[in-house]
Amino acid sequence: MSSPWVGANHLSLSKVLRERTSALHTEAERSGVINDILRQKADRRSYALLLRNLLPAYEKMEQALERQHGSATLRVFAQPALRRAERIAADLEALSGADWICSLPLLTAGELYAARVQAAGEGDGSRLLAHAYVRYFGDLSGGQVLKRLLGKSLKLGPQSLSFYDFPGISDLKAVKDDMRDAIDQSGAGSVDVEPIILEGIRAFEHNIEVSHAVQAFANTPA
Repeated sequence: MSSPWVGANHLSLSKVLRERTSALHTEAERSGVINDILRQKADRRSYALLLRNLLPAYEKMEQALERQHGSATLRVFAQPALRRAERIAADLEALSGADWICSLPLLTAGELYAARVQAAGEGDGSRLLAHAYVRYFGDLSGGQVLKRLLGKSLKLGPQSLSFYDFPGISDLKAVKDDMRDAIDQSGAGSVDVEPIILEGIRAFEHNIEVSHAVQAFANTPA
């Protein structure tokens, strides 16, 4: 059975995802360490801790996308220019030194997020579309705002902010349009898109949980 949002309202899957996750998107911006960053209240360690707890989810997502690179739907998300894991690891070393993997803990929320992404990449990988949508659209859009704020509030240089750089992409808008088209094509060819929509909701929930967990840990007295 197809999603009632797609069928009844003739909305494309990308629009359905946006509408069904809109409230969570707003909540994510107002929650935990992300809210601290937007208000320029975060410190260097809490930002590094956020990256450390997002990295496993990116690793699992990008490994799964590589396995699914032959999929017409997922091919655009599997392009090397979008991959973030190596850049996050490089930023972590610039922020916290070569031993960051020891000095920055992987919290339970980060582990659970990565496990969810790994599960979504199993089978035909269709649910992986939701995680790529949440992460990569965020990095190409709101991530550019975070980059400016982090550079200003924490005085971070380019070597600590490579996460938000896409040197292999000359037109960010064109790539976002291509990703949106791929999502819509997937929706048009699917009998039931509800699992993808629900996975998008869960992806935002995991991001919120990671953000709260990082903020709570960073604020815990040593």
